[in-house]
Amino acid sequence: MEKNRLEAFSDGVIAVIITILVLELKVPHSDRIEALLPVVPTFLSYVLSFVYVGIYWNNHHHMLRATGRISGTVLWANLLLLFWLSLFPFTTAWMGENHFAALPTALYGVVLLMAALSYWLLQHTIIAAEGPGSFLKTVVGSDWKGRASPVLYAIAIVAAFFAPPIAQAIYVGVALVWLVPDRRIERALARRPRHGQVGD
Repeated sequence: MEKNRLEAFSDGVIAVIITILVLELKVPHSDRIEALLPVVPTFLSYVLSFVYVGIYWNNHHHMLRATGRISGTVLWANLLLLFWLSLFPFTTAWMGENHFAALPTALYGVVLLMAALSYWLLQHTIIAAEGPGSFLKTVVGSDWKGRASPVLYAIAIVAAFFAPPIAQAIYVGVALVWLVPDRRIERALARRPRHGQVGD
């Protein structure tokens, strides 16, 4: 399979996820400003999830730009990532509707954790498919953000049962860290001609 087809499919799924997210914002049946207050928790959870989905879309795009080989295993790893991302609308709505209660906040963290692990798996599946000379491997390097994020999510999941605001602060903090652009792939691609797309 050509990687362009994989990227187009993934972009379509992510676009649907964002659409479902925004549909969870219910319109108040009043024109008074007070009517917006009950929607605030749902809106805040929507903003957080929108940022996370955007981060995954951005990094997924850059990762595929640095990819030269798409194997069958890569396809399944990509589907696993999309599966966990597709659960964002449900956990986002549940957390927002219940005003960031403990269990919904913890479940939101579980989805974040599994999405992070799935992204890591996809990255390493691509590297394995490309072999020892993998361009992606040379670009990724130590990937400290990728290593630290699952640990922070796990801490937040536990914290959610004792102090949900701490868990939510961790989710926001990790998102802010990922918002800082990582230019390694862009710089590496600029130094070499764009490689072809290889399927199997």
